[in-house]
This record gives sequence, structure tokens and C-alpha cells, in this order.
Amino acid sequence: MHEMTTSTPQLAGRREWTGLAILSIACLIYSMDLSVLFLAMPAIVTDLDPSAAELLWVNDIYGFMVAGFLVTMGTLGDRVGRRKVLLIGAAAFSAASIFAAFSTSASMLILARALLGIAGATIAPSTLSLVVNLFRDEGERNRAIGIWGTGFALGGLIGPLIGGVLLEYFHWGSVFLINVPVMLLLIVLAPFLLPEYRSGESGRLDLASVALSLATVLPVIYGFKKIATDGMMVSHLLPIAAGLAFGVLFVRRQKRLADPLIDLALFRIPAFTTSLLINLAGVFFIFGTFLFQNLFLQLVLGLSAIEAAIWSAAPGIVFTVMSFQAYRITNRLGAVRTVFLGLLVDALGLAVMGIAAYNQNLYGVLAASMLMGLGFVPVVLTTTGLIVGSSPPERAGAASAISETGAEFGGALGVALLGSLGSLIYRLAMADADLGAMDGDKAAAVRSTLAGAVDVARLEGSGTVAPWLELARDSFSLGFAVCCAISAVTLILLVALAHRVYGRSEIIERGGH
Repeated sequence: MHEMTTSTPQLAGRREWTGLAILSIACLIYSMDLSVLFLAMPAIVTDLDPSAAELLWVNDIYGFMVAGFLVTMGTLGDRVGRRKVLLIGAAAFSAASIFAAFSTSASMLILARALLGIAGATIAPSTLSLVVNLFRDEGERNRAIGIWGTGFALGGLIGPLIGGVLLEYFHWGSVFLINVPVMLLLIVLAPFLLPEYRSGESGRLDLASVALSLATVLPVIYGFKKIATDGMMVSHLLPIAAGLAFGVLFVRRQKRLADPLIDLALFRIPAFTTSLLINLAGVFFIFGTFLFQNLFLQLVLGLSAIEAAIWSAAPGIVFTVMSFQAYRITNRLGAVRTVFLGLLVDALGLAVMGIAAYNQNLYGVLAASMLMGLGFVPVVLTTTGLIVGSSPPERAGAASAISETGAEFGGALGVALLGSLGSLIYRLAMADADLGAMDGDKAAAVRSTLAGAVDVARLEGSGTVAPWLELARDSFSLGFAVCCAISAVTLILLVALAHRVYGRSEIIERGGH
């Protein structure tokens, strides 16, 4: 009886919920910076005249730096204080935003975006681990993680919208300057609203481990992103192989250290490892299929970029609303049933999307996308909570960082591998296409990608009446459908794995009803 009384968690008050609001707004800004730049690129090109390579690095360097430094910043927060690391990161994010806004050359903007990424890597793990500190009650913590996730979803949804409004009236640097007041608000209010937490077992940060973690993450992410954009090439596999080799050295070093950068014992916790795998798989399939969806809307159905964005807003709203409401499902069903049901709904959505894609049906694809949002969001938020909740409290920052790094890997892998599979199916289906008297370069472009086929049709003025263009669209739709079918089957197999592992996990039995 005494054990039940002492284990009853204290409910959060106004201070905790206000602190959550500040953390969620910081996450919104972090997420916005992943997407807001796309609309500003034409103005940046006109003003700074970057080379093609510089333009790619302006786009990609932020995500690379975030992925590379997540683990380091999460572990650093555990050791020196999560609030302290968050505040230092917020100050650095503000300074880097000003630096980016007033960049006078492409190389200067690339450096500023790199610094933004390093500072941004403090936000996700620090905010999530602080949410866990703020909310001790399981039901409230589920709701808080949902609100925290809503910040990320809203950032991706409204980032382009806010960017478009600012670019209509102000210099392109304004898309960076909007970060500054929010981060300053965080710096002012955090000491009053957020508790400090650090591990009582703090050790020296091993700089060699930091270097090895960067040498592991950055080449692998880079390689998969290049595969996604350029297709499967040996030259793109080399950085992945190098990253994996450094990963082996990293793991060996962690086993020898008294104070490792990552406590490998976390991966011996079944609930932690399985939740991480499910989280990564969810992001893998969502990012991969949404890559197809965006291309499908424009290249198969012939929608303009603006029309595709408007049609895609409905699924985006579903994702955002579900982020805010997912805690109700988790609190009612428990963690285990939420994950199982969400994976099955996600698999159903993928199956519907495959059928709709094969039949080239706009409404079917959008309805399937909404259905996937209904399943995906509760799964990802619940497994995020389980990843942090199944780890020791003193390792919450590191666990949060591993979760976010897994999501980065999942997104890159999904786009690269599913994209490569879809491209392979397209090329096989187009191998025997009758291209008549078309010259070699144009024929190669048509057989390579649907985008190439659409460009050739536009140049030749043949439009949608060209028989080979219809075949190209059918071939792309076939690849899209096959990838959806494989994804659906994989998620169902994942349900079986999760059922086996979660059933034997003590923390799931406590939190999963």
C-alpha cells in the first residue's frame, strides 16, 4: 500500500504547461528552418549567385549538421545540464540566424547554415528530455509529448506559408530573422519555467567519440541523400561504407570507456530497441512514400507546384491535428495497443495508396495519405515516449538524441531506398518502350526517370498525347504501387515483432495496460 502511495506522480501545474508551450515553440522554429529556405532560394540565387554545388550545400548543410551533432548535444545535456545546453543552443541559434540573414556570399550563408544546424541539434533532445522531467504522470506526459510533436508538425506546415508572406514584402534574410525573437523569449523565460537536470555521474566528454560519431553519421546521411537525388551509384556507396566503418570504431571505443558518449546498455533494453526500430521504420515509409506522392501529383497527374501544395494541405492538417490529439488514443488504449493499432492503420493506408497510385486516382492518394497520418502520428509519438521512458532518467537526453538521429536516418533511408526501388521498376518497365526516331540522349532521359520523360515531351511539344509519355506515367505509378505494397507488408511484420518484444518488457506492462 505504501509503495502505491509513494509512486503516485505529482500532476503538472501552470508553470509546467507554460514551460511546455515555450519548448514547443522552439521546436516549431527548429522545424521551420528545415523547410522555410525552399521558397527563398530564387531570391538567394539572384542576390548571392551561388554555384550549383554551393546551392546544394546551402540546402543540405543544416540537416547534415543537425543529424551529426544530435547525439553529442543530447549526451552533453545529460552531463552539464539540459536547460543549460538548451539556453546556450538558443543563443547560438539566434546569433547564427542573424549571421545567415546578412550573409553577403554563398560561402558565408553555407557557414551560417552549418552553425544553425549545430545549434539546432541542442533543441530536439534537450526539449524532449525536459518534457519528461516536467511531466511525471504518464497520461500528462503522453499529452505533453503530443504537443511537443505538434510543434514539429506545425513548423513543417506553416514554414513555407510564413516564408512566402515574408518574401512578398521583405528581403530573403527575414526568413532567418523570425527565429531571433522566439529564441530570445526562450532565453528569458526558461530559467523561471524549466527545471535544470543533469546526471549525477557526469564524466569528461570524450572528444574522440564526438569525432567518430560525426564521421559515422555524416557520410551515411550524405550517401543516402545522394542516392535519393542521383540514383544508385558506386560513388555514393563509398561514403556509406566509410561511415559504417567509423561506426564500428565508435562502438568499440564506447565499450572501452568508463564514460561513453552513448551508453550501449540502452540497446540491451528490449522496449528501447524495438521502439527505436518502429520509430525509424515509421519515418522510413512516410518519407519514402511522400517523395513518390509529391512527384505523382505533379508528373503523373500534371498539377502545378501550387496546385500540388494546396491538395497536400489536407493531409498536412491531419498530421498536425493528430499530433495534438494522439495522447487521447495512447491514454485510452495504452502504449502497446496504440502502437499495434497505429501500425495496422498505417499499413492499411499504404495499401490503399498503392491501389490509388496504380489507378492514378488523386482522391484515393490523398485519402490514403490522411489515413496514414491517423496511424503514423500516434505510433511515432508513443514510441518516442517509450524510447525515453524505457531509459534511465540520467540518460534521457542521450535517449532523446538517439531517437531523433534514428528519425534522420529513417527519412534519408526511406527516400533513398524506396526511391531507388521505384526508379528500378520504372526503368525495367520502360526498357522496351518504342521511342521511334528519338535521338539517343532524349531516349535515355525518357527511360531513366519520369521527370526526364515529361521534360522531353515538353521540349518536343507532344504533351500528354505521346504514347510513350503515357507509358512512362504508368511505369512510375507501378513503381509507386509496388513500394507501397512492400511497405504495408513490412509494417504488418513489424507488428508481429513488436508484439513479441513488448509482451516481455516490464516498462510496457506498466505503461501499456
